[in-house]
Amino acid sequence: MDLFGDLWSRVLGEIELEVSRANFLTLFKKTHLVSLEDGVATIAVPSNMIIDLLKRRYADIIKKTLDKHTKQDIKIVFVSKFVSQPQAAKGPLFDIVERSQKMLVGHLPRVRSDYTFENMAVSGSNQLAYVSAGSVSKKLGKLYNPLFVYGPVGVGKTHLMQAIANDVYQKTPDKKIVYITSEEFTNEVVDAIRTNSTGQLKRKFRNLDLFIVDDVQFLTGKEKVQEELFHTFNILVDAGSQVVLSGDQHPSELKGIEKRLLSRFSGGLTVDIDTPDLELRCAILLIKARRFSLDLTTDTARAIAQNLEDARQLEGALLRIITQAEAEGEEITPEFVRGVLQRDRSSYGFHPDELIKDICSFYNIKPTQIKNQKRTASLVRARQVAMYLLKKELGLTYVEIGNLLGGRDHTTIMHGVEKIENFFLAPNVPRDILGITKKLSVVNN
Repeated sequence: MDLFGDLWSRVLGEIELEVSRANFLTLFKKTHLVSLEDGVATIAVPSNMIIDLLKRRYADIIKKTLDKHTKQDIKIVFVSKFVSQPQAAKGPLFDIVERSQKMLVGHLPRVRSDYTFENMAVSGSNQLAYVSAGSVSKKLGKLYNPLFVYGPVGVGKTHLMQAIANDVYQKTPDKKIVYITSEEFTNEVVDAIRTNSTGQLKRKFRNLDLFIVDDVQFLTGKEKVQEELFHTFNILVDAGSQVVLSGDQHPSELKGIEKRLLSRFSGGLTVDIDTPDLELRCAILLIKARRFSLDLTTDTARAIAQNLEDARQLEGALLRIITQAEAEGEEITPEFVRGVLQRDRSSYGFHPDELIKDICSFYNIKPTQIKNQKRTASLVRARQVAMYLLKKELGLTYVEIGNLLGGRDHTTIMHGVEKIENFFLAPNVPRDILGITKKLSVVNN
């Protein structure tokens, strides 16, 4: 086997363990690593639609695995013309591919390139936030500083915040922009303290034109991190830089965060995004379908939207429907959609959201608690049971489960699943695990 083929075979072997069998066969099986030069990996893919699916859903996994095996910081390029075997000794391999066919994955760290204002569906539930974000991107630091966007999970807060980053970057690529989640910011602060590199941390975050922090509710109880954010916030605003924040509640309702920081959060414009109604969910699906070059009818979009309220889950459902249709050679119709969604509910009739709600009911906790970052023993157990059932009974991937449970890393999900699996191998299964699985008719005993 050639050098690239051997490397790609090992990469695919690891990826196969992290994705569903159908997705692996449909999206990865016919890919090929055609070149690895100067830190750029060029991957041949059968079609543009599969390129879109890989970029949107699995780019992080591909990059992480390539980085691991090459010990480099790899940049990924997809080419839509499939090359069955590398043609050694026949001139530059890229000669057979149009330059315009190469697609770089991303441009800003942590920011999805398709999260733009143009790709966002707008209705009454998010119109004010949309208009405010657009104004901020045009006049950084001059209108609403900070801009604080709040609302429940899955209503489009992250899309809107990354749209600001993308818009500013496209118009003024020389601007210094950082988008970061509160969890990632926390990790950076902790690492800086541990390695005695706080000076480097300050230089990184206090010399920006645009600073975006997502999900600030996860800063609860983290005093050192809050202090660093407070000082960073003040320095940036005083310098005329723009700060944008998001949370799941209005700043006045956030618990465990210092009053002086909450005061800064409320010092500009605070806008909310509500749960999208049926028509907006349909519009979101139609926009996402166009990204995949899919001509989705309104009736088909409605068949999907009627089953899901969380806007974030709409994309996952659409991706599963597309890959299932490709695998089975079927046309995507309302009837086909209903069949796929019904299979998603599994044989015992549960949709992922319903399963999570039942687990929360069993442990007497709220769905928001199972998705937050608190790590009390009861919450950790409930989360791990949810991870296990979502993986083993609904067949979701580690990435999908991570997104459902508050944006957790897939390695965390793998650990949680393994933890519960070990309980079932033990002589005495804990009562709560046995009880919840029996209640959901998952264990046949």
